[in-house]
Amino acid sequence: MRYLMGVDGGGSKTYTVITDEYGNKVGEGLSGRGNHQVEGIQFAMKNIKESIDIALASAVLQYEDISFTQFGLAGADREKDFAILRPALSTLPLRSWDVVCDTFEGLRIGSKNNVGIVLVCGSGTNAAGRNKEGRVVQIGGMGYLYGDAAGGIYLARETFRSAVRSWEQREIPSILTEKVSRFFGFQTMEQLVNDFLDQDIYEVPGELTIVLHEAAAVGDQLAIQLLMKTGEELGIAANAVIKSLGSFESDNIPVVLIGSILQKGRNQHLIQSLTAKIESENYTISVIIPDIEPVYGSILLAMDHLSIKTTEEMYQKFRDERRT
Repeated sequence: MRYLMGVDGGGSKTYTVITDEYGNKVGEGLSGRGNHQVEGIQFAMKNIKESIDIALASAVLQYEDISFTQFGLAGADREKDFAILRPALSTLPLRSWDVVCDTFEGLRIGSKNNVGIVLVCGSGTNAAGRNKEGRVVQIGGMGYLYGDAAGGIYLARETFRSAVRSWEQREIPSILTEKVSRFFGFQTMEQLVNDFLDQDIYEVPGELTIVLHEAAAVGDQLAIQLLMKTGEELGIAANAVIKSLGSFESDNIPVVLIGSILQKGRNQHLIQSLTAKIESENYTISVIIPDIEPVYGSILLAMDHLSIKTTEEMYQKFRDERRT
């Protein structure tokens, strides 16, 4: 029996899963954040190793029992990052392993042949893709200064800003003024703005995006406009990836949407705007919102490395794990 290990390291947690070659989960481990860009490589490696050790213990296996380990890590964006990550990961006593940006976990769970475009909209944003020749491209993921205009942190800031502008009549009337005020425990925007300015507060929590979705759900036009603008921006990023990769002519291109804004929010205005922007470039696409945990993208990539044929039964096992 061959065993595979997938390690999903993000900005808040590291989740490791071990399966056998038939896709049956035999062990799992959860630890703290695995993104080396947040608190350094030593902190990230401590959490990565802890997550792996917990998974191995729960599976009653040793490092040498694992045939292949696939890491999918947030922050694995540029060669500079890989120059930090690869030497650190090589200190683990693994038989065989590989590391990719966690974005490509998302592509793999949504595209069965691992070809297509993946758009991320969680706390941050990213766009990437892989063509039939195996060439990969990543665009974005470096923050607002470097061109990004999506993600939960960005949307929270824009939600707050829109509420202020609406209150000041620099925007159309919106229930965001009421909802944002109440979110922070105030009765009016005037109270909120004065209190925040007195305390020199210039950042807001990403959870404010919940308010944005609530407002859009009841038809608030300002909230809908903001979500549509975000969808258009994600569509622009997708088009940039498609143009950079090429080899998609006459194909129906899978566009995989991952991240909390897309997978949990699923706002129809955002998704319709995203779809329309991509199709405006005359691309034929299939929008896919996966219902499988990202860590299983690493398991599937590990299976690819070992030339294990993936089946629909395996995918169903991975879907069932999300529900337990």
